[in-house]
Amino acid sequence: MNDVLREKLKHLPEKPGCYLYRDRAGKIIYVGKAVNLRRRVQSYFRASTLRKAPPKLRSLVHHVEDLEIRIVRTEAEALLTESHLIKTYRPRFNILLRDDKRYLALKANPNQSFPRFTTCRIMRDDGARYFGPFPSSTEVRTALDFTEKRFGLRKCGSLCPCEEDHKHCLADIIRFCTAPCLGRISEADYRERFEEACAFLRGERPAILEEVHAAMLEAAEKQAFERAAQLRDTWLALKAFTREQAKIRVQPTLPKPDASEGLADLANYLGLPTPPHCIECFDISHLMGTHTVASMVTAIDGVPDRRRYRRFRIRTVTNDDPHAMAEVIRRRYTRLKAEGGPYPDLILCDGAQLQVQAARDVLRELDLYEQIPVAGLNEHFEEIVLGEGRPNLILSRDTKALQILMRLRDEAHRFAITFNRSLRLRAMKTSILDELPGIGAHRKEQLLKTFGSVRRLANADVHAIAQLPGISLAMAQTIKDALNARILNPE
Repeated sequence: MNDVLREKLKHLPEKPGCYLYRDRAGKIIYVGKAVNLRRRVQSYFRASTLRKAPPKLRSLVHHVEDLEIRIVRTEAEALLTESHLIKTYRPRFNILLRDDKRYLALKANPNQSFPRFTTCRIMRDDGARYFGPFPSSTEVRTALDFTEKRFGLRKCGSLCPCEEDHKHCLADIIRFCTAPCLGRISEADYRERFEEACAFLRGERPAILEEVHAAMLEAAEKQAFERAAQLRDTWLALKAFTREQAKIRVQPTLPKPDASEGLADLANYLGLPTPPHCIECFDISHLMGTHTVASMVTAIDGVPDRRRYRRFRIRTVTNDDPHAMAEVIRRRYTRLKAEGGPYPDLILCDGAQLQVQAARDVLRELDLYEQIPVAGLNEHFEEIVLGEGRPNLILSRDTKALQILMRLRDEAHRFAITFNRSLRLRAMKTSILDELPGIGAHRKEQLLKTFGSVRRLANADVHAIAQLPGISLAMAQTIKDALNARILNPE
């Protein structure tokens, strides 16, 4: 083991992700995933592994000269990333995922008269709508079955269903199909149901999940336990499906020839010497000045590259987008300058003149003003903001150059909002009870489940609190006093 590898092993994070092993020539020879990168990767290089491991594993370890990691948020995301990396690099020590087997996804073609959902394993740029892929095929098939029944969508494979297709079909009787083949529903009404189904699969209809949850509780109260168990499994699968879909939603991209043409046009419009190979786009997100964050997404040759995405917590301001933009630009390019680059060919700011000027002022401070051009995209009128006294550039929405910028801006906006939302949800999960000694996660959950809220708990009688298992009268009095001091009498 060389010194570089030994040093990297010491500083591995205890987070989920993927690890890539490289040989002496720098070629990737193995890709793996782990729930805990530190424990998993270090296990390869223990003395006991080198003594007792199978010959193939020992051979792998002896060939490793360098290590690279990719940190993700969940184990499911690590699975998907591992599959993508193996199919991209085809390492010689990987076997299981080197074939054409891919994870399952849902597909629907909105150009059909009566669209339907099917499962697929290959996602193409063919104008269809895709949901996934997901590591769990059970979740995908459960979501497909529920969606077809809930929204009355057809299951038959006919491109244009007619009465002939209904001869041997009972879907309208046993599967709640709206039977467009018999003319029981118009194309417009069916299309509306299809769009609602797509919105549900994107996670935009949480009320439907609540309906399933409520039906589960009702079945349990009626002691219909088998039905309740089925609804529980459906609810959990749908919840996991929509949650993961929100994380890995595939963004549409222009085909490469169109992207190349759009980048060439963009260079002409902005006066750039060459088409921008690398574009970095920044966006600011906050809610009424709280949890202010910034996102940076990168496009290589017009196509977003998720490996280069970055997110920032704004430290210096709250409800001031231009100053927040200045902070994130300063932090990003101060670091790049210290590392010696490489710099992007274009910086795109989501915003108008103030954001663009703030970015330019920071680049002047860093002596990078002449090296990195800056432009903005005004969301209200989709105007390209040039600044420096030049009028805004207004292009047709059909222009490929504008489409590249709009898509990149929308991706930066989505990435920033997702980060802001995660911080708000994390803050909502915290409670004053977390600050009280002797109140762990279990007791906190028990108290909130019993009394409904912290304020109701503060107004409750001490003896009522002490009736809960594991809470003595003295602890109940401590809880009561602390909450009275912080909520009822905050002064």
